[in-house]
Order: sequence, then structure tokens, then C-alpha cells
Amino acid sequence: MRPKSPRLAVRAVIVEDGRILMVNAWPDGQSPLMCAPGGGVEVGSSLPDNLIREVREETGLEIEVGAPCLVNEFHDPGGSFHQVDVYFRCTVVPGSPRPDRWNDPEEIVTERRWLTRTELAATPHKPDSLAAVAFGEDGISYDPLEPLVR
Repeated sequence: MRPKSPRLAVRAVIVEDGRILMVNAWPDGQSPLMCAPGGGVEVGSSLPDNLIREVREETGLEIEVGAPCLVNEFHDPGGSFHQVDVYFRCTVVPGSPRPDRWNDPEEIVTERRWLTRTELAATPHKPDSLAAVAFGEDGISYDPLEPLVR
């Protein structure tokens, strides 16, 4: 049975020195798929506040949230998963700690990597349009219903 509405999530597009920050997207390495850090929105908290919390949990980094840059929909054509992700351009807070080790309290994210555009192209990731948004022009982009694959 399909849910009555899609899940809403927020994600951070953090690019430094020509590299984008990516995290593994499946617990216990079930898939090599990488994505921008972020996650589900909690009711009663703004999208930027949710994103700050999620990025801290998933990477140990403190961020500043900028403008939205991408809206992407994921779904599982054969199942009930349907999620709308709102991506924001973000920066790491200057002078904040950059821990080498951290623990995701939800124990989902166990790896983070800074990837060049070339490295991102060689790494399984979602959404397909992320490189163009991260390394391309400013503005907002919309990706309609993209099938989620493992």
C-alpha cells in the first residue's frame, strides 16, 4: 500500500575546493550509493534547522544554510517509497571543528567523502543531476520523479 503523501527531506550541497561532500546512503554498506548529506524533516522545525541537525548527525560538521538549488523526487516504482528532497547550497561554518571520526546517532551513515566532479561521475550517486547543480550555474533546478535504484 502506498503512503498518502511523499516523505519530505532536506539535503546539503557543500562544495569546497572543487569537491562536493557526499555520504553513503545505505546502512551497513548495503549499497555503494552516495548522496548529499541530509535527511527527513521533523514537524515543527524549519527546513534549514532540520538540515543543520541532519548534517551534524551525518558528518559531524556545522553548516550555514544558503539558498535552495534543487528539488528532486525519488520513488520506488514497485514499492511504496516516494520522497521529495529539497537541496540547499551550504558552507561549513568557518573555524568550526572538522572531526575525522564521528558517529551518526541513527547508525546509517558510516562514510563521508569529498569528491571532485570526475570522482563523482565514477561513483554511484543520486540524484543524477547533482553534479550539474553542484558544479554548474546558480539557480534552482527541478528533477521530476526519478526512480530510486540500488
